[in-house]
Amino acid sequence: MKLRYFSHSSFLITLDNGVRLLIDPFLDGNPTSPVRAAEVEADYILITHGHGDHLGDTIGIAKRCDALCICENELATYLASKGVKAHPMHIGGAYSFDFGKIKLVQALHSSVTPDKECVGAATGILIFINDKVIYHMGDTGLFMDMKLIGELYPIDYLLVPIGDNFTMGIDDAVRACAFVKPGCAIPIHYNTFDVIRSDPADFKHKVEEKGINCQTLDFGQEINL
Repeated sequence: MKLRYFSHSSFLITLDNGVRLLIDPFLDGNPTSPVRAAEVEADYILITHGHGDHLGDTIGIAKRCDALCICENELATYLASKGVKAHPMHIGGAYSFDFGKIKLVQALHSSVTPDKECVGAATGILIFINDKVIYHMGDTGLFMDMKLIGELYPIDYLLVPIGDNFTMGIDDAVRACAFVKPGCAIPIHYNTFDVIRSDPADFKHKVEEKGINCQTLDFGQEINL
């Protein structure tokens, strides 16, 4: 299984059987993305919330690839109204798909589409594939139940926002890692715009001081999980 980071909060997970899971595909409007939406293929698209820098190019990619979108109920309803296949879920719920299991958890954030439609709650996403658990935190502030999530579902890879202003900054993100205790922390949601400029090397240093492994990824970099 491979994980490729497109920058901001966008990732592509490619399973050994070729199934592709795209997360928060903010590509064409993203000044740091190394790819454009037309270059990306997906079988499933996971969306944490409706903001334009996360919903991004979902609709166009989903229609072109006939991909199934997986997200919170109101956002799924919105996507279905745009002619996209969508599987609705909600916080606390889990569902098994052909590739593995998805569980939604809370995120302290809002969720409004670029055309100003409120679409329920922002979420984090737990992705269970084979023997690996990936926790994409979405956009969130720090909350104590991160500790409970880490206790209930041992996390192999934690995709954690560090850019501040709209999400946790570095110090809160380090505390989040201490709560979750992942096998590896990967910083996300930084340096896309000046207002979320942050130093991933500083985060890496601070989180490793807590005894937690950290890997920073270049934009476009792919790793094996």
